[in-house]
Amino acid sequence: MIRVRFAPSPTGDLHVGGARTALFNWLYARKNGGTFILRIEDTDGARNTEEASAGILKGLKWLGLDWDEGPEKGGDYGPYYQSQRKDIYDAYLARLEAAGRTYVEENGAVRFKFSRTAITVHDMVCGDVTFAPTEEPDMTVRRPDGSYIFHFVNVVDDIEMKMTHVFRGEDHLSNTWKHIDLFNAFGATPPTYAHIPLILNSDSSKMSKRDAGSAIESSYMNGGFLPDAVFNYLCLLGWTPRTEAEVLDRQALTALFEPGEIHSSNARFDMQKCSWFNAQYLRALSPEALFNAARPFLDQAGLDIRGEAMAAAAVYSVKEKVSLLTEIPAWVHYFFREDYPYEDEVVTKLKAKPENTALLEAAMTTFAAFPDWTETAVHTAIEEAAKKAAVKPGALMPLLRFALSGQSRGPGVSTIAFLIGKESTVQRIQRTLAL
Repeated sequence: MIRVRFAPSPTGDLHVGGARTALFNWLYARKNGGTFILRIEDTDGARNTEEASAGILKGLKWLGLDWDEGPEKGGDYGPYYQSQRKDIYDAYLARLEAAGRTYVEENGAVRFKFSRTAITVHDMVCGDVTFAPTEEPDMTVRRPDGSYIFHFVNVVDDIEMKMTHVFRGEDHLSNTWKHIDLFNAFGATPPTYAHIPLILNSDSSKMSKRDAGSAIESSYMNGGFLPDAVFNYLCLLGWTPRTEAEVLDRQALTALFEPGEIHSSNARFDMQKCSWFNAQYLRALSPEALFNAARPFLDQAGLDIRGEAMAAAAVYSVKEKVSLLTEIPAWVHYFFREDYPYEDEVVTKLKAKPENTALLEAAMTTFAAFPDWTETAVHTAIEEAAKKAAVKPGALMPLLRFALSGQSRGPGVSTIAFLIGKESTVQRIQRTLAL
């Protein structure tokens, strides 16, 4: 039975590098009918708080990386917080002591005696990597204060939780021989490793938790991204599946996932590309789904949403214009308020030609007298108004857009007029004429 795990150190918000590591472990488990385990490595009591752990869980849930065993789920190999597993670590240390593989320093620290033999890491991404017999000092496994170091508890937990495969960052590869030496000392079989390439910033520096675009919650959850879009983009950071398509849903990505196709070179993060993915996913949503996704950002902007059907249609009308949910309020605010501001450029263009007043008056009169109010009827009314004013409809369109929205951009004029209704359309033209 395949068992893979994501074991983050909870230092706050889940970050891009950790999210991608979790994602690759999740894909491998799901494709192979395995178990995905979440383990929280919180032995550093000074930094790792409940709030920090909650940030990890929140980010994973948002991305849809559901775990089979771990916090909030339980399982047969818990507890799943390392801070609650000290008795287990003490028992394993006693085994090493009994085997003569440890010694105690004067300050009370306990060190593990390396085997000082060549150790080969069989890696699904990097191939076989052999480390020569080490000349490093023996490794501390328990500090003078009684706390255990990462390398020791990581190995103990992987043994206890019966891990078979581990995907983790390439920066851990140089330490993996130490882990294998410990596995061998315990007479246990190490999991199969896959060390995935690092993520770099645009300037080729390694992406850290403090870099722009790194934090899942602040950059993506609060930044107007859809989880499926971020999931898709992160999958392709360091992995190229065998398909011409880039926009791939979870089912397709799971079916295509092959560890051997993960790149050995580092991946470069591109926020513009991530936003492009988000735009593709936004445009594929139904009006109702897009509105529901945008609703928190509309509420945050203080827009008064009274009719959800109209609001959904308004939001859907700008789906080709936006890449992020955070951009939607600025594109649709005038649908939900009568006191919308006029852009400076709009006012300038309205006042630029004296005949603009007569054109708007002709449109207002035609609208007021028009019996039907469908989007098609509105378009017909605009054509009639243009004919009466002896101009082409194209001459009226920008003026009407200015009047109905205060903006020079947006969906079709007929769409705006239809959605806000006949009465509001006439009143907005009257308001604009007063300028």
